[in-house]
Amino acid sequence: MAFLFTNTIVIFVHKLFTMNKKGELRPTESELEILNILWERGQATVKEVHEKLSEHKTSGYTTTLKLMQIMHEKGIAKRDDSSKTHIYEANISRDKTRSQIVKKMVSSAFGGSTSLMVMQALGHKSTTREELEEIQEFLNNLK
Repeated sequence: MAFLFTNTIVIFVHKLFTMNKKGELRPTESELEILNILWERGQATVKEVHEKLSEHKTSGYTTTLKLMQIMHEKGIAKRDDSSKTHIYEANISRDKTRSQIVKKMVSSAFGGSTSLMVMQALGHKSTTREELEEIQEFLNNLK
């Protein structure tokens, strides 16, 4: 449930991310798509990332390559270039990135109200019984 909810948030706030006032790295929507692949795989080549992206969107290999080079330059991704085929991995944590996204969205889109954001997210998607139980357990642990 948390993964699906966070991915919905990531898509919703894609325009909010570059770098914040604290100097924290904030990836763009396209960079987040690549980061999700890197977070899942740990490490990947440009070809592997491009193949995964191609499953749900149309973009050229050179576009993926350029984005990953930019991500390396920005410090969002690490690159091992000790061999001919460069290997990339995320250089920012998934949890920290998700936390930044949620904080920014709550602040900018929901006037600081976490409950409004949660109600909005749950109101536009049919939530399974299992997800609701998981949410309830999480809420019980917060109390």
